[in-house]
Amino acid sequence: MSATAAADIQLDASGRLRHFLTVEGLSRELLVRIMDTAESFAGVTAQNVKKVPLLRGKTVVNLFFENSTRTRTTFELAAKRLSADVLNINIATSATSKGESLLDTVRNLEAMHVDMFVVRHAQSGAAHFIARHVAPHISVLNAGDGRHAHPTQAMLDVFTIRRCKGEFAGLKVAIVGDILHSRVARSEIWALNTLGVEEVRVVAPKTLLPAHVEALGVVPYHDLSEGLRDVDVVIMLRLQLERMGSAFIPSEHEYFQRFGLTEKRLEKARPDVIVMHPGPINRGIEIDSAIADGPRSVILPQVTNGIAVRMAVMSMAMHAGPDMEVAA
Repeated sequence: MSATAAADIQLDASGRLRHFLTVEGLSRELLVRIMDTAESFAGVTAQNVKKVPLLRGKTVVNLFFENSTRTRTTFELAAKRLSADVLNINIATSATSKGESLLDTVRNLEAMHVDMFVVRHAQSGAAHFIARHVAPHISVLNAGDGRHAHPTQAMLDVFTIRRCKGEFAGLKVAIVGDILHSRVARSEIWALNTLGVEEVRVVAPKTLLPAHVEALGVVPYHDLSEGLRDVDVVIMLRLQLERMGSAFIPSEHEYFQRFGLTEKRLEKARPDVIVMHPGPINRGIEIDSAIADGPRSVILPQVTNGIAVRMAVMSMAMHAGPDMEVAA
């Protein structure tokens, strides 16, 4: 699907968010609006009553065809903090495991008068497929599809960067690791370039970079120390071993020796560099524990920010924000 087609299906006739399937093709103004809305929700967790009534009476269905902890949990918390009812479908015991098609599953849930599907699927394009076939009142959010996209992860990461750095202009960002198999990397690249950072670098062995990766608007590096030189933000990625059909690296030990983030390698970056990771972390493979748990790490704030960002996307897709006032 082209960027224009993806944007068209995500927006209604008034240009408002209806589905959130990819950041590709969306305007800078809309991405900033999502972050601004997330900022208004960021204080909700500090309240005695951690809820706002924006989605009261709405039903959100989590359809996760792949295992997930952080993403599914933060989507569930986000929906509940917006006062929605949440239905988690156990795919392993659902009719889908008995041969029911994806579309039949969706149709049956639609008959229960639900309002939103949050979809994670191993096949690229699954969320787009559902969005093209749901009833007009239903919104679809992509929680990760194959190697294609993970838009809310990208948004929570750029939201975290904005909270730490203020502005995107002038920033140099290095994305390190398994770029080839990573839906997070693609979404990060689209979001960062749309928001106007100075440079996006991808650092990986040649076997873990897509062909013609420069076409995505990035500068490739095959040496970690050089790739980290003078960067403001480092985003580490997990090795997607479950998506590797053959040996892309000699060994995990050798990978860490060449591309693992250590204190010494991080010295090449700017003194105020921040280190990010979408999780789960493989300590001693892609990142040293001293970095993951150190003062430059914002890995746990990423998780916290994920709730506010997903609240923002949900409320905007359901047209319950961002102009609605958040209770103090």
